[in-house]
Amino acid sequence: MAVVSRRRFLSLAGFASLALAGCQSVSDNTGSGLLSAPTTAVETRALGDVMGQGQVKVALLLPQTGTGAPTATSLRNAAEMALAEFNNPNIQLLVKDDKGTPQGAAEAAQAAINEGAEVILGPLFAQSVAAVGGVARQANVPVIGYSTDASVAGSGVYLLSFPPQGDVERIVEHASQSGRKSFAGLVPDNAYGTVVEAAFKETVARVGGRLVAFERYPADQAGAQAAAKRFAATAGTSADAIFVPGSASVVPGLVQAMTAAGVDTRRAMLLGTGLWDDPALLSSPVMAGARFAGADKAMWQSFSSRYRARYGSDPVRTASLAYDSVTLIAALVQTQGMQRFSPGVLTNSSGFSGVDGLFRFRPNGTIQRGLAVLEVGGGTTRVVAPAPRSFASAGL
Repeated sequence: MAVVSRRRFLSLAGFASLALAGCQSVSDNTGSGLLSAPTTAVETRALGDVMGQGQVKVALLLPQTGTGAPTATSLRNAAEMALAEFNNPNIQLLVKDDKGTPQGAAEAAQAAINEGAEVILGPLFAQSVAAVGGVARQANVPVIGYSTDASVAGSGVYLLSFPPQGDVERIVEHASQSGRKSFAGLVPDNAYGTVVEAAFKETVARVGGRLVAFERYPADQAGAQAAAKRFAATAGTSADAIFVPGSASVVPGLVQAMTAAGVDTRRAMLLGTGLWDDPALLSSPVMAGARFAGADKAMWQSFSSRYRARYGSDPVRTASLAYDSVTLIAALVQTQGMQRFSPGVLTNSSGFSGVDGLFRFRPNGTIQRGLAVLEVGGGTTRVVAPAPRSFASAGL
């Protein structure tokens, strides 16, 4: 295969940059200015449940049967692509079917450990990650799971995912820095709403803002519309920042109901999370000017283009997690010697950079991402506050 010219970097404080492969030239988004060797794509070999021919065995647990099977195919493809685009990866992926269940995940993890896996990537679901953590801790094998549920992180279990708490913190901080002082929140009455409510209230208090109105809306349309009207009666006159997280199928209707009830969205900034990154929401006229936190799309668009060229279909949005985790592990094997998967290396404060930008693992196993702030308009988004180039430059 041809030499790949695009270079991306994973940075570790005190160590050289770790090269991530790709297909077009971009700058080092850690801002370190460190150099990397040219990266050459190499063919990978898929033999049953094994990919790659390296010496270091790495487990990849995916729900290849049962719930999540379509997603698992896309994640497996992304993992294979990461091997193909990395320069001489010295790893062998042991791909195991976790059957989409905790028991299946625990059995797959034990089988991989018995075969010599030094680190486990996946599973996808929270209960399965918890089950794998129990098995892996006994063998002192770290886990990089793909769940957003922070309750399953810790004690050698790290989560490479898109947790909503990070979105909330970034957008509230941006609103505060933009001069917004009075916050109101209208959140879904479900498990997601519980998570974002806690993060919203905590961050508003931390930035010195005032919470002037708060309401939870139910799943049914009539109940949601009624909640939006009640909310507007208070928030419409007192809030200059209104937080409305939720799906594209619900949020535009809520905003329309609020505006009909007197909320002026030209005065009060509408705030959301990464769930807003959906064509149906971005094309809604009532959402024009609203802002949410998310990854800068440039790297994802490049990744998606390469994925389509290779597999003839679009990747699922979480496919980047498999790509980044495999590339990270390959880079650590290449540069970090026998300490490659130690807590000190995995939780290095400088972090790493991947398809979705800057990220690092906290000692408690949760992930922190460097996010951009995006503004909705004309069916797309524009960056109004770029993602940080490094955690240090962001004061984090």
